[in-house]
Amino acid sequence: MLRLANLTLARGTKRLLEGASLTVYPGHKAGLIGPNGCGKSSLFGLIRGELLPDAGSVELPAAWIIAHVAQETPSVDAAAIDFVQDGDHELRDVERAMVAADAAHDADPHASGAELAELHHRFEIVGGYTARARAATLLAGLGFPDARHTDPVASFSGGWRMRLNLAQALMCRSDLLLLDEPTNHLDLDAVLWLEDWLGRYPGTLLLITHDRDFLDAVVGMIVHVDGQKLKTYGGNYSQFERERALQLSLQQASYVKQQRQIAHLTAFVERFRAKATKAKQAQSRVKALERMERIAAAHVDSPFDFSFPSTPIAARQLVHFDAVTLGYGDPAASPPILAGVTWSILAGERIGLLGPNGAGKSTLLKAVAGTLKPRSGERLTAQALKIGYFAQHQVEQLRVDESPLWHLAQIEPRAREQELRDFLGGFDFRGEMASAPVGRFSGGEKARLTLALLVRQKPNLLILDEPTNHLDIEMREALAEALQDYDGALVVVAHDRHLLRATTDELWLVADGKVAPFDGDLDDYRDWVLGLRRRGAAVSPAVAAPEADNGGDRKTQKRAEAQLRQSAYAKRRPLATRLTKLEREMEALGVEKTALEAWLASPDAYADENRDAFKTKLARQGDLAWQLARLETEWLEVTDAIEKLGV
Repeated sequence: MLRLANLTLARGTKRLLEGASLTVYPGHKAGLIGPNGCGKSSLFGLIRGELLPDAGSVELPAAWIIAHVAQETPSVDAAAIDFVQDGDHELRDVERAMVAADAAHDADPHASGAELAELHHRFEIVGGYTARARAATLLAGLGFPDARHTDPVASFSGGWRMRLNLAQALMCRSDLLLLDEPTNHLDLDAVLWLEDWLGRYPGTLLLITHDRDFLDAVVGMIVHVDGQKLKTYGGNYSQFERERALQLSLQQASYVKQQRQIAHLTAFVERFRAKATKAKQAQSRVKALERMERIAAAHVDSPFDFSFPSTPIAARQLVHFDAVTLGYGDPAASPPILAGVTWSILAGERIGLLGPNGAGKSTLLKAVAGTLKPRSGERLTAQALKIGYFAQHQVEQLRVDESPLWHLAQIEPRAREQELRDFLGGFDFRGEMASAPVGRFSGGEKARLTLALLVRQKPNLLILDEPTNHLDIEMREALAEALQDYDGALVVVAHDRHLLRATTDELWLVADGKVAPFDGDLDDYRDWVLGLRRRGAAVSPAVAAPEADNGGDRKTQKRAEAQLRQSAYAKRRPLATRLTKLEREMEALGVEKTALEAWLASPDAYADENRDAFKTKLARQGDLAWQLARLETEWLEVTDAIEKLGV
């Protein structure tokens, strides 16, 4: 187990932890939460041995393998799938040993082949024959198209390289997995896949994330960094919130009661201290006050307090696309991303966009914002429309040598400085921070400033593309509350499902070059995405969407049920055929593999005259193991799909 005992940790002059203790048992999954800067990432550094505690100890089994996501990705020419496989260090060690042993055997044919045979056996035990398939599954789950699995690492952008780092960490067959904000560079589909993968992870997990839905789905224990201590709560984040609220309520009640008692004792002392007949009683009350362990007032105030100003507009239709086609570069050389889109955004609408990575969600938002011109078709906007657009490139466009005050003054040059300071205070830019250079800020602080500038522009239509990246839970909650009160139109893409649930009224799916309403909620979308990943085939989203209840009569309902059964049987037939074919292929390959293994285990396999045959059959054994693993995975997916049909 992982055990932290009486831990004290300081970074510079700031003390992060003091006398903190924590125990995490093998196989447990814990979420580490707390405000930015409280020491969560530093705690990971301690566990990995990169930092040393000022006092106390970190204990964990010496044999444990620890996996974590690297913050930097080398710009190498290695293929993405090979880079991911590098995460399994034991596998790579065995491979290198096999190459060396093979070379030694070639140099000296009379050398014993026992070592080489043992290495090949070890290679199979560590999953060497299925390693490439495992790496491909991780890449696909994190949104990498099959065609890019062999592309060099250097060809990927920064966000995609972080996904490669995550895939490499997941590839490691670890005992302890440390994940620090793993969802920041992921879209919703990849977040849902990762959530499902971590749910099946057999090792111990420590997870830092500000995504409350992700915490709810993955962890069974919350570790709260609070007052330089590590406080443990059983259950997921929602249970933590309820228990924490109850504790704060009891603490506040105890605080109020104690304050009344202190006031009563203090009043008695002040009244009778000078009287000789009451002096002893007054002195005893002074001692009681000194012995009393003071209860702090419960404090849960958010440092954020802002709202979107009212933005009335006369027009009903704000933006309209008429047969719009969108894409990048030369139309003759690159196919369109979205084609023939006819879509309107009406005043007051609150839309959440869903869809797989690369389907065109961000492209659609750019076109709505007017930063991407359609290849064909027409984009119409209402008069006096003011669009507020948040995207990651807005964060990158901040002037690093200027302050938040300077940025805000560019929007309202005539506003008084105190008014601007008061406004920035609502985003927790207070005192010297309001006039400090932006270059010193963290990613979350820059995102907050970008949002502040957006709010100050008073838009009628708000377009948000992943606004929660780098924001902590309190800021995400403040943003959700502000958006709930916003009276303009809203279109948002986010991997934070809590934000989507709290702020949107309708969901639209961007997929297969089209934009269409999604007939279901986020839970339906999750089922659709995971079902799609398991089956590895395109399925209509309507499969996951609930049937509308039209209040029809019994006969209509019976007819509908019969049609559903017929549809299910029609879908089951090709699946059952495929299942039978898979079982036959697996049986034939299994027979061949058994015969090969029997020969490889015999003394004849290591005779000098059979050296070439040994290499050929060994390679064939690996190929058979890989094929069987692939077929077994598909067999499980097909079986799961048949069970889901329920026929």
